Amino acid sequence: MSSTESPPLAGVTVLEIGAFMAAPFATMQLADLGARVLKIENPDGGEPMRATGPFVDGESSPFLRLNRNKESVAIDLKSRDGHAAVRRLAATADVLVENLRPGVMRRLGLGYETLRADNPGLVYASASGWGQDGPLAGLAGLDIMAQARSGLMSVTGFPGGDPVKVGVPVCDLVCGLYLALAVTAALRERDRSGEGQHIDVSLLESGVSLAVWEAGMYFADGTVASAHGSAHQSNAPYQAVRSADGHVTVGAITPKLWHAFCVALGLHELLADPRYADAASRLRNRAPLIEAIERVTATRTTKSIVEVLEAAGVPCAPIADYGQVFTDPTLVDRAFFWDAPHPTLGTARQLGSPMRLSRTPTVRSHAGPPLGSAHE
Repeated sequence: MSSTESPPLAGVTVLEIGAFMAAPFATMQLADLGARVLKIENPDGGEPMRATGPFVDGESSPFLRLNRNKESVAIDLKSRDGHAAVRRLAATADVLVENLRPGVMRRLGLGYETLRADNPGLVYASASGWGQDGPLAGLAGLDIMAQARSGLMSVTGFPGGDPVKVGVPVCDLVCGLYLALAVTAALRERDRSGEGQHIDVSLLESGVSLAVWEAGMYFADGTVASAHGSAHQSNAPYQAVRSADGHVTVGAITPKLWHAFCVALGLHELLADPRYADAASRLRNRAPLIEAIERVTATRTTKSIVEVLEAAGVPCAPIADYGQVFTDPTLVDRAFFWDAPHPTLGTARQLGSPMRLSRTPTVRSHAGPPLGSAHE
């Protein structure tokens, strides 16, 4: 996709003082939308993600993807000259995004109030494990700790099993998305008021914010949600069921879909069974229901099940591994993946942005930059 028009955030300058995931993921979104992102890094080795493998010709593969479309500025934040350099940059920047532990930026002389005095329009966004204040603020907070405290791990996995985290660092990533959303909102508000503001987003609250179904249960009648494997909290059948060669996910949650599901798989007897007469009954009797469904699905291949359910209009899908995802025909056809140029590697394949804007598409410029390579 190409456009002769400027991307949505063209003209916006963002400073990033971040490490690993939340802040860099947020600024990646802003860079994809056209902002100029200056990634401030330690001259001695750069951001810690640069030392995280796997490596391609000495370059961190995750870094090349998480930091695409950005520029790198090497500055020692512990030196007086480094402080002065950041203040000069912040004086003319639109946004600063950081995810150091609360209080660190202030002790470096780079806190919000200090930089606001130089630039009242600065939008200053902070990510942290537990928030900028409160009893946990001073503690280290990584994604898995946020998944633990937010309740996510209590509903992930199978009943009675060991604790399981979500397979991707979901608290880090959703925190980054909230940061990017808050920054764009603050920039829009600045158009009206002329003033910036401080944004405080935590991994903990980002994780808790995802508990839509769980909050609906608890605040309704005090029910505390628990792990159900792949099954939905409030609907059945909505989960992975066994096939002859693996598993297939199904979602027959409306009366119309339930009827089509049973007819497609030859499960006519379930339509006449009073235990499965309505959604509440199916949820209440989920164990025998899934057992009855699997007596049929376990005799058929995943491919055949998907074909017959798709033909009947019933939501279903095979479970793909990432080798299949990264070569998926639908994603390839929609040009989701793209090759970003890099000065030493040639190109580095990227995940596309899911934000598809018809008139001002997202930027596809370059892979994560070499340390200190920003231009004036």
